Amino acid sequence: MNLPSVFEEKMKELLGEEFDEYIACYDEPRYYGLRVNTGKISVEEFQKICPFEITPIPWIENGFYYDGDRISPAKHPYYFAGLYYLQEPSAMTPANRLPVEPGDRVLDVCAAPGGKATELGAKLQGQGVLVANDISSSRAKGLLKNIEVFGIGNVLVLSEEPGRLEDYFVEYFDKILIDAPCSGEGMFRKDKKMVKAWEEHGPEFFSNIQKSIILQAARMLKPGGMMLYSTCTFDSRENERIIEQLLEKYPEFRILDVLPYEGFCQGMPQFTEGKIEDIKRTVRIFPHKMKGEGHYVALLQKGDSLREKELKLKKNNAKRIPEDLEKFMKDVFWELDSSRLDIHGERIYYMPEDLPDVRGIRFLRTGLLLGELKKNRFEPSQAFAMCLKKEEYAHCIDLAAQDCRVARYLKGETVDVEDLTGTSKKGWQLVCVDGYPLGWGKLTNGTLKNKYLPGWRLC
Repeated sequence: MNLPSVFEEKMKELLGEEFDEYIACYDEPRYYGLRVNTGKISVEEFQKICPFEITPIPWIENGFYYDGDRISPAKHPYYFAGLYYLQEPSAMTPANRLPVEPGDRVLDVCAAPGGKATELGAKLQGQGVLVANDISSSRAKGLLKNIEVFGIGNVLVLSEEPGRLEDYFVEYFDKILIDAPCSGEGMFRKDKKMVKAWEEHGPEFFSNIQKSIILQAARMLKPGGMMLYSTCTFDSRENERIIEQLLEKYPEFRILDVLPYEGFCQGMPQFTEGKIEDIKRTVRIFPHKMKGEGHYVALLQKGDSLREKELKLKKNNAKRIPEDLEKFMKDVFWELDSSRLDIHGERIYYMPEDLPDVRGIRFLRTGLLLGELKKNRFEPSQAFAMCLKKEEYAHCIDLAAQDCRVARYLKGETVDVEDLTGTSKKGWQLVCVDGYPLGWGKLTNGTLKNKYLPGWRLC
Protein backbone atom coordinates (compact mmCIF):
# COMPACT_ATOMS: atom_id res chain seq x y z
CA MET A 1 0.00 0.00 0.00
CA ASN A 2 1.36 3.43 -0.95
CA LEU A 3 1.24 5.75 2.05
CA PRO A 4 2.04 9.48 1.87
CA SER A 5 5.71 10.10 2.65
CA VAL A 6 4.79 12.83 5.17
CA PHE A 7 2.62 10.35 7.03
CA GLU A 8 5.36 7.70 7.01
CA GLU A 9 7.92 10.14 8.44
CA LYS A 10 5.53 11.08 11.21
CA MET A 11 4.89 7.44 12.10
CA LYS A 12 8.65 6.75 12.19
CA GLU A 13 9.00 9.48 14.80
CA LEU A 14 6.01 8.16 16.71
CA LEU A 15 6.92 4.46 16.69
CA GLY A 16 10.71 4.37 16.41
CA GLU A 17 11.91 0.78 16.17
CA GLU A 18 8.32 -0.50 15.83
CA PHE A 19 7.75 1.31 12.53
CA ASP A 20 8.62 -1.68 10.31
CA GLU A 21 6.26 -3.89 12.30
CA TYR A 22 3.53 -1.28 11.87
CA ILE A 23 4.07 -1.04 8.10
CA ALA A 24 3.98 -4.82 7.80
CA CYS A 25 0.44 -4.91 9.23
CA TYR A 26 -0.84 -3.34 5.99
CA ASP A 27 -0.22 -6.69 4.32
CA GLU A 28 -2.56 -8.39 6.78
CA PRO A 29 -6.35 -8.61 6.25
CA ARG A 30 -8.70 -6.28 8.10
CA TYR A 31 -10.76 -7.61 11.01
CA TYR A 32 -14.55 -7.79 11.09
CA GLY A 33 -16.47 -7.34 14.32
CA LEU A 34 -19.95 -8.00 15.70
CA ARG A 35 -21.26 -6.52 18.97
CA VAL A 36 -24.14 -8.17 20.82
CA ASN A 37 -27.09 -5.97 21.82
CA THR A 38 -27.27 -6.73 25.56
CA GLY A 39 -30.46 -4.66 25.75
CA LYS A 40 -32.21 -7.55 23.94
CA ILE A 41 -30.16 -10.68 24.61
CA SER A 42 -27.36 -11.82 26.90
CA VAL A 43 -23.98 -12.68 25.43
CA GLU A 44 -24.40 -16.27 26.63
CA GLU A 45 -27.80 -16.67 24.97
CA PHE A 46 -26.53 -15.14 21.74
CA GLN A 47 -23.62 -17.57 21.62
CA LYS A 48 -26.11 -20.45 21.90
CA ILE A 49 -28.21 -19.31 18.94
CA CYS A 50 -25.58 -17.63 16.75
CA PRO A 51 -25.82 -19.28 13.30
CA PHE A 52 -22.24 -18.63 12.22
CA GLU A 53 -18.76 -18.99 13.66
CA ILE A 54 -17.61 -16.20 15.98
CA THR A 55 -14.54 -15.67 18.17
CA PRO A 56 -14.46 -13.39 21.25
CA ILE A 57 -12.76 -10.00 21.04
CA PRO A 58 -10.72 -10.23 24.24
CA TRP A 59 -11.08 -6.64 25.46
CA ILE A 60 -14.81 -6.28 24.59
CA GLU A 61 -17.05 -8.56 26.67
CA ASN A 62 -19.92 -8.48 24.14
CA GLY A 63 -17.74 -8.26 21.01
CA PHE A 64 -16.83 -11.02 18.54
CA TYR A 65 -14.77 -11.44 15.39
CA TYR A 66 -16.32 -13.07 12.33
CA ASP A 67 -15.01 -13.91 8.88
CA GLY A 68 -16.39 -11.11 6.74
CA ASP A 69 -15.01 -12.66 3.57
CA ARG A 70 -17.15 -15.78 4.03
CA ILE A 71 -20.34 -14.72 5.81
CA SER A 72 -22.76 -11.78 5.71
CA PRO A 73 -24.37 -11.29 9.16
CA ALA A 74 -26.28 -8.24 7.88
CA LYS A 75 -28.51 -10.57 5.83
CA HIS A 76 -29.55 -12.79 8.72
CA PRO A 77 -32.95 -12.25 10.43
CA TYR A 78 -31.22 -11.75 13.79
CA TYR A 79 -29.65 -8.58 12.37
CA PHE A 80 -33.13 -7.27 11.53
CA ALA A 81 -34.24 -8.18 15.05
CA GLY A 82 -31.49 -5.92 16.42
CA LEU A 83 -29.57 -8.65 18.21
CA TYR A 84 -26.20 -7.31 17.08
CA TYR A 85 -24.39 -4.44 15.39
CA LEU A 86 -21.54 -4.83 12.90
CA GLN A 87 -18.58 -2.72 13.98
CA GLU A 88 -14.81 -2.64 13.56
CA PRO A 89 -13.30 -4.19 16.74
CA SER A 90 -11.18 -1.22 17.91
CA ALA A 91 -14.14 1.11 17.33
CA MET A 92 -16.05 -0.81 20.01
CA THR A 93 -13.60 0.44 22.65
CA PRO A 94 -14.86 4.00 23.36
CA ALA A 95 -18.48 3.12 24.24
CA ASN A 96 -17.28 0.02 26.08
CA ARG A 97 -14.88 1.99 28.28
CA LEU A 98 -17.34 4.80 29.16
CA PRO A 99 -18.97 3.43 32.37
CA VAL A 100 -22.63 4.14 31.60
CA GLU A 101 -25.18 2.96 34.17
CA PRO A 102 -28.98 2.54 33.87
CA GLY A 103 -30.62 5.87 34.67
CA ASP A 104 -27.75 8.04 33.42
CA ARG A 105 -28.24 11.02 31.14
CA VAL A 106 -25.90 10.34 28.24
CA LEU A 107 -24.82 12.41 25.23
CA ASP A 108 -23.18 11.04 22.10
CA VAL A 109 -22.01 14.23 20.41
CA CYS A 110 -21.00 12.89 16.97
CA ALA A 111 -23.19 9.81 16.91
CA ALA A 112 -23.74 8.70 13.28
CA PRO A 113 -23.92 6.01 12.07
CA GLY A 114 -24.74 4.67 15.54
CA GLY A 115 -22.11 2.08 16.48
CA LYS A 116 -21.32 3.82 19.74
CA ALA A 117 -24.80 5.26 20.41
CA THR A 118 -26.43 1.82 20.19
CA GLU A 119 -24.00 0.43 22.79
CA LEU A 120 -24.60 3.40 25.10
CA GLY A 121 -28.36 2.94 24.73
CA ALA A 122 -28.10 -0.80 25.43
CA LYS A 123 -26.18 -0.04 28.64
CA LEU A 124 -29.00 2.24 29.83
CA GLN A 125 -31.44 -0.73 29.78
CA GLY A 126 -34.39 1.57 29.04
CA GLN A 127 -33.68 3.95 31.97
CA GLY A 128 -32.42 7.54 31.84
CA VAL A 129 -31.97 9.22 28.47
CA LEU A 130 -29.66 8.97 25.46
CA VAL A 131 -29.20 12.12 23.40
CA ALA A 132 -27.65 11.11 20.08
CA ASN A 133 -26.55 14.00 17.88
CA ASP A 134 -24.97 14.32 14.47
CA ILE A 135 -24.52 17.57 12.58
CA SER A 136 -25.29 15.88 9.24
CA SER A 137 -29.05 15.39 8.83
CA SER A 138 -28.53 12.69 6.18
CA ARG A 139 -26.20 10.70 8.47
CA ALA A 140 -28.56 11.28 11.39
CA LYS A 141 -31.31 9.44 9.48
CA GLY A 142 -29.15 6.30 9.42
CA LEU A 143 -28.38 6.86 13.09
CA LEU A 144 -32.10 6.97 13.92
CA LYS A 145 -32.75 3.70 12.11
CA ASN A 146 -29.93 1.90 13.93
CA ILE A 147 -31.17 3.17 17.30
CA GLU A 148 -34.73 2.05 16.54
CA VAL A 149 -33.61 -1.38 15.30
CA PHE A 150 -31.78 -1.79 18.61
CA GLY A 151 -35.04 -1.10 20.50
CA ILE A 152 -33.84 2.06 22.23
CA GLY A 153 -36.83 4.26 23.06
CA ASN A 154 -35.50 6.59 25.79
CA VAL A 155 -33.77 8.73 23.19
CA LEU A 156 -33.58 12.12 21.51
CA VAL A 157 -32.01 12.04 18.04
CA LEU A 158 -30.77 15.49 17.04
CA SER A 159 -28.98 17.07 14.11
CA GLU A 160 -27.30 20.19 15.47
CA GLU A 161 -24.00 21.98 15.84
CA PRO A 162 -22.69 20.84 19.25
CA GLY A 163 -22.45 24.49 20.27
CA ARG A 164 -26.20 24.91 19.76
CA LEU A 165 -26.85 22.28 22.43
CA GLU A 166 -25.13 24.21 25.21
CA ASP A 167 -28.02 26.56 25.97
CA TYR A 168 -30.34 23.59 26.45
CA PHE A 169 -28.11 21.18 28.35
CA VAL A 170 -25.85 23.19 30.68
CA GLU A 171 -24.25 20.63 33.06
CA TYR A 172 -27.09 18.20 32.34
CA PHE A 173 -25.28 14.99 31.36
CA ASP A 174 -23.75 12.31 33.59
CA LYS A 175 -21.74 10.83 30.72
CA ILE A 176 -20.63 12.24 27.37
CA LEU A 177 -18.94 10.43 24.48
CA ILE A 178 -17.09 12.36 21.78
CA ASP A 179 -15.98 10.18 18.90
CA ALA A 180 -14.59 13.21 17.14
CA PRO A 181 -14.38 13.76 13.39
CA CYS A 182 -10.73 13.19 12.54
CA SER A 183 -8.19 12.66 9.78
CA GLY A 184 -8.77 8.88 9.92
CA GLU A 185 -5.15 7.70 9.92
CA GLY A 186 -6.06 4.63 11.97
CA MET A 187 -8.44 3.44 9.24
CA PHE A 188 -6.02 3.46 6.27
CA ARG A 189 -5.81 -0.35 6.20
CA LYS A 190 -9.57 -0.83 6.48
CA ASP A 191 -10.50 1.81 3.90
CA LYS A 192 -7.90 2.92 1.36
CA LYS A 193 -10.09 5.90 0.37
CA MET A 194 -9.18 7.44 3.74
CA VAL A 195 -5.66 8.13 2.41
CA LYS A 196 -6.96 10.49 -0.26
CA ALA A 197 -9.29 12.16 2.25
CA TRP A 198 -6.29 12.65 4.58
CA GLU A 199 -4.36 14.36 1.80
CA GLU A 200 -7.26 16.78 1.30
CA HIS A 201 -8.00 17.43 5.00
CA GLY A 202 -5.27 16.42 7.43
CA PRO A 203 -4.79 16.69 11.20
CA GLU A 204 -4.42 20.46 11.27
CA PHE A 205 -7.88 20.89 9.72
CA PHE A 206 -9.56 18.57 12.21
CA SER A 207 -7.76 19.65 15.38
CA ASN A 208 -9.56 23.00 15.43
CA ILE A 209 -12.93 21.24 15.09
CA GLN A 210 -12.02 18.76 17.85
CA LYS A 211 -10.96 21.48 20.26
CA SER A 212 -14.24 23.33 19.74
CA ILE A 213 -16.33 20.19 20.28
CA ILE A 214 -14.57 19.05 23.47
CA LEU A 215 -14.82 22.49 25.09
CA GLN A 216 -18.51 22.71 24.23
CA ALA A 217 -19.12 19.23 25.61
CA ALA A 218 -17.25 20.11 28.82
CA ARG A 219 -19.87 22.74 29.60
CA MET A 220 -22.69 20.20 29.21
CA LEU A 221 -21.20 17.68 31.67
CA LYS A 222 -22.30 17.58 35.32
CA PRO A 223 -19.70 18.00 38.08
CA GLY A 224 -18.52 14.47 38.82
CA GLY A 225 -19.60 13.33 35.37
CA MET A 226 -17.35 11.47 32.96
CA MET A 227 -16.44 12.29 29.37
CA LEU A 228 -14.70 9.98 26.92
CA TYR A 229 -12.88 11.48 23.94
CA SER A 230 -11.82 9.25 21.06
CA THR A 231 -10.48 9.39 17.51
CA CYS A 232 -9.37 6.88 14.89
CA THR A 233 -6.14 8.73 14.15
CA PHE A 234 -2.52 8.71 15.34
CA ASP A 235 -1.62 12.41 15.18
CA SER A 236 -0.91 13.98 18.58
CA ARG A 237 -2.51 17.27 17.46
CA GLU A 238 -5.82 15.40 17.34
CA ASN A 239 -5.20 13.30 20.44
CA GLU A 240 -2.94 14.26 23.36
CA ARG A 241 -2.86 17.95 22.42
CA ILE A 242 -6.68 18.15 22.44
CA ILE A 243 -6.74 16.74 25.98
CA GLU A 244 -4.01 19.19 27.00
CA GLN A 245 -6.04 22.11 25.65
CA LEU A 246 -9.11 20.94 27.57
CA LEU A 247 -7.11 20.82 30.81
CA GLU A 248 -5.68 24.28 30.14
CA LYS A 249 -9.15 25.76 29.66
CA TYR A 250 -10.90 23.74 32.39
CA PRO A 251 -8.35 22.57 35.00
CA GLU A 252 -11.15 21.02 37.06
CA PHE A 253 -11.03 18.06 34.68
CA ARG A 254 -8.73 15.14 35.47
CA ILE A 255 -7.66 12.16 33.39
CA LEU A 256 -8.84 8.76 34.60
CA ASP A 257 -7.37 5.34 33.92
CA VAL A 258 -9.01 3.39 31.11
CA LEU A 259 -9.77 -0.25 31.92
CA PRO A 260 -6.56 -1.86 30.63
CA TYR A 261 -5.87 -4.56 28.08
CA GLU A 262 -2.45 -6.03 27.28
CA GLY A 263 -2.42 -4.57 23.76
CA PHE A 264 -3.18 -0.99 24.83
CA CYS A 265 -0.34 1.55 24.66
CA GLN A 266 0.03 4.60 26.89
CA GLY A 267 -0.64 8.11 25.67
CA MET A 268 2.51 10.06 24.82
CA PRO A 269 3.35 13.03 27.08
CA GLN A 270 6.34 13.95 24.90
CA PHE A 271 3.92 15.23 22.25
CA THR A 272 2.20 17.70 24.60
CA GLU A 273 3.63 21.18 25.06
CA GLY A 274 3.57 20.84 28.85
CA LYS A 275 4.92 17.25 28.85
CA ILE A 276 1.89 16.29 30.98
CA GLU A 277 2.74 13.02 32.72
CA ASP A 278 -0.94 12.12 33.29
CA ILE A 279 -1.40 11.84 29.52
CA LYS A 280 0.07 8.34 29.95
CA ARG A 281 -3.32 7.35 31.37
CA THR A 282 -4.90 7.83 27.94
CA VAL A 283 -4.77 4.93 25.48
CA ARG A 284 -3.42 4.44 21.99
CA ILE A 285 -4.41 1.39 19.94
CA PHE A 286 -2.05 0.37 17.15
CA PRO A 287 -2.95 -2.24 14.49
CA HIS A 288 0.42 -4.00 14.79
CA LYS A 289 -0.24 -4.69 18.49
CA MET A 290 -3.93 -5.66 18.39
CA LYS A 291 -6.43 -7.33 16.09
CA GLY A 292 -8.11 -4.09 15.13
CA GLU A 293 -7.47 -0.69 13.57
CA GLY A 294 -5.93 2.45 15.08
CA HIS A 295 -7.68 4.39 17.85
CA TYR A 296 -7.11 6.87 20.67
CA VAL A 297 -9.16 6.94 23.90
CA ALA A 298 -9.10 9.38 26.83
CA LEU A 299 -11.43 9.15 29.84
CA LEU A 300 -11.92 12.31 31.92
CA GLN A 301 -13.89 13.35 34.98
CA LYS A 302 -15.17 16.83 35.77
CA GLY A 303 -14.63 18.48 39.13
CA ASP A 304 -16.14 21.78 40.30
CA SER A 305 -19.21 23.30 38.73
CA LEU A 306 -19.08 25.76 35.85
CA ARG A 307 -22.79 26.47 36.14
CA GLU A 308 -23.88 30.08 35.93
CA LYS A 309 -27.61 29.39 35.62
CA GLU A 310 -29.81 26.62 36.94
CA LEU A 311 -31.11 24.25 34.31
CA LYS A 312 -34.89 24.05 34.43
CA LEU A 313 -36.40 20.65 33.76
CA LYS A 314 -39.84 20.33 32.24
CA LYS A 315 -42.56 19.15 34.58
CA ASN A 316 -45.18 17.22 32.68
CA ASN A 317 -48.69 16.80 33.98
CA ALA A 318 -50.73 13.65 33.61
CA LYS A 319 -52.57 13.60 30.27
CA ARG A 320 -55.67 11.87 29.07
CA ILE A 321 -54.65 8.80 27.10
CA PRO A 322 -56.41 8.82 23.71
CA GLU A 323 -59.16 6.19 23.65
CA ASP A 324 -57.76 4.28 20.66
CA LEU A 325 -54.28 4.12 22.22
CA GLU A 326 -55.74 3.01 25.54
CA LYS A 327 -57.62 0.23 23.77
CA PHE A 328 -54.43 -0.95 22.01
CA MET A 329 -52.39 -0.80 25.23
CA LYS A 330 -54.69 -3.34 26.89
CA ASP A 331 -52.71 -5.95 24.95
CA VAL A 332 -49.34 -4.43 25.94
CA PHE A 333 -47.97 -5.38 29.34
CA TRP A 334 -46.45 -1.99 30.12
CA GLU A 335 -47.33 0.58 32.76
CA LEU A 336 -47.82 3.70 30.65
CA ASP A 337 -47.04 6.99 32.42
CA SER A 338 -49.47 9.39 30.78
CA SER A 339 -47.40 12.43 31.82
CA ARG A 340 -44.70 11.26 29.38
CA LEU A 341 -47.00 11.22 26.35
CA ASP A 342 -46.37 13.87 23.73
CA ILE A 343 -48.94 14.14 20.94
CA HIS A 344 -48.16 15.99 17.70
CA GLY A 345 -51.06 15.79 15.26
CA GLU A 346 -51.64 12.10 14.62
CA ARG A 347 -48.32 10.98 16.11
CA ILE A 348 -47.91 9.89 19.73
CA TYR A 349 -44.48 9.86 21.39
CA TYR A 350 -43.39 8.45 24.74
CA MET A 351 -40.78 10.81 26.15
CA PRO A 352 -37.82 10.13 28.44
CA GLU A 353 -38.13 11.52 31.95
CA ASP A 354 -36.62 14.75 33.33
CA LEU A 355 -35.87 16.56 30.09
CA PRO A 356 -35.19 20.28 29.84
CA ASP A 357 -37.28 22.41 27.52
CA VAL A 358 -35.82 21.52 24.12
CA ARG A 359 -38.07 23.56 21.86
CA GLY A 360 -36.02 25.09 19.04
CA ILE A 361 -33.60 22.19 18.56
CA ARG A 362 -33.58 20.37 15.22
CA PHE A 363 -34.91 16.87 15.92
CA LEU A 364 -35.27 13.68 13.97
CA ARG A 365 -36.93 11.92 16.91
CA THR A 366 -38.12 12.89 20.39
CA GLY A 367 -38.62 9.81 22.52
CA LEU A 368 -40.23 6.60 21.32
CA LEU A 369 -42.73 6.94 18.48
CA LEU A 370 -45.58 4.73 19.73
CA GLY A 371 -47.61 5.15 16.56
CA GLU A 372 -50.32 7.20 14.86
CA LEU A 373 -53.96 7.94 15.57
CA LYS A 374 -55.97 7.24 12.46
CA LYS A 375 -59.73 7.49 12.05
CA ASN A 376 -61.21 5.20 14.75
CA ARG A 377 -57.95 3.29 15.28
CA PHE A 378 -54.36 3.41 16.53
CA GLU A 379 -51.55 2.11 14.30
CA PRO A 380 -48.40 1.10 16.22
CA SER A 381 -44.99 2.07 14.85
CA GLN A 382 -42.05 -0.07 13.79
CA ALA A 383 -39.99 1.53 16.57
CA PHE A 384 -42.60 0.45 19.14
CA ALA A 385 -42.38 -3.16 17.93
CA MET A 386 -38.59 -3.13 18.32
CA CYS A 387 -38.85 -1.85 21.91
CA LEU A 388 -41.15 -4.67 22.96
CA LYS A 389 -40.22 -8.10 24.22
CA LYS A 390 -42.27 -11.07 23.04
CA GLU A 391 -43.77 -11.55 26.50
CA GLU A 392 -44.88 -7.92 26.63
CA TYR A 393 -47.53 -8.26 23.91
CA ALA A 394 -50.57 -10.51 23.99
CA HIS A 395 -50.64 -11.62 20.34
CA CYS A 396 -47.42 -12.85 18.73
CA ILE A 397 -46.51 -14.87 15.67
CA ASP A 398 -43.15 -16.50 16.32
CA LEU A 399 -41.28 -17.98 13.35
CA ALA A 400 -38.01 -19.91 13.32
CA ALA A 401 -35.08 -18.18 11.60
CA GLN A 402 -34.99 -21.01 9.03
CA ASP A 403 -38.68 -20.58 8.13
CA CYS A 404 -38.94 -19.17 4.60
CA ARG A 405 -41.78 -16.93 5.80
CA VAL A 406 -39.30 -14.82 7.78
CA ALA A 407 -37.56 -13.67 4.60
CA ARG A 408 -40.92 -13.11 2.92
CA TYR A 409 -42.06 -10.99 5.86
CA LEU A 410 -38.85 -8.93 5.80
CA LYS A 411 -39.39 -8.32 2.08
CA GLY A 412 -42.83 -6.88 2.80
CA GLU A 413 -44.88 -9.78 1.44
CA THR A 414 -48.19 -11.11 2.74
CA VAL A 415 -47.63 -14.29 4.78
CA ASP A 416 -49.88 -17.32 5.32
CA VAL A 417 -49.79 -18.34 9.00
CA GLU A 418 -52.92 -20.52 9.14
CA ASP A 419 -50.86 -23.51 10.30
CA LEU A 420 -49.64 -21.76 13.46
CA THR A 421 -51.40 -22.10 16.79
CA GLY A 422 -52.73 -18.97 18.46
CA THR A 423 -53.57 -17.19 15.22
CA SER A 424 -57.34 -17.19 15.60
CA LYS A 425 -57.33 -13.66 17.00
CA LYS A 426 -57.82 -11.01 14.34
CA GLY A 427 -55.91 -7.75 14.40
CA TRP A 428 -52.40 -6.64 15.28
CA GLN A 429 -49.74 -9.32 15.71
CA LEU A 430 -46.15 -8.86 16.86
CA VAL A 431 -44.05 -10.85 14.39
CA CYS A 432 -40.98 -12.46 15.98
CA VAL A 433 -38.05 -14.59 14.89
CA ASP A 434 -37.07 -17.18 17.51
CA GLY A 435 -38.77 -15.02 20.14
CA TYR A 436 -37.30 -11.64 19.11
CA PRO A 437 -39.58 -8.98 17.56
CA LEU A 438 -39.20 -7.94 13.92
CA GLY A 439 -42.29 -5.77 13.41
CA TRP A 440 -46.08 -5.77 13.07
CA GLY A 441 -48.58 -7.60 10.93
CA LYS A 442 -52.37 -7.56 10.82
CA LEU A 443 -54.09 -10.93 10.87
CA THR A 444 -57.28 -11.86 9.03
CA ASN A 445 -58.44 -15.46 8.40
CA GLY A 446 -54.98 -17.00 8.72
CA THR A 447 -53.31 -14.42 6.47
CA LEU A 448 -50.91 -11.84 7.83
CA LYS A 449 -51.05 -8.46 6.12
CA ASN A 450 -47.51 -7.11 6.20
CA LYS A 451 -46.85 -3.94 8.22
CA TYR A 452 -43.06 -4.10 8.17
CA LEU A 453 -41.65 -0.62 7.59
CA PRO A 454 -40.96 -0.20 3.82
CA GLY A 455 -37.64 1.59 4.32
CA TRP A 456 -36.28 -1.30 6.39
CA ARG A 457 -37.21 -4.14 4.04
CA LEU A 458 -34.85 -6.87 2.89
CA CYS A 459 -33.80 -6.32 -0.71
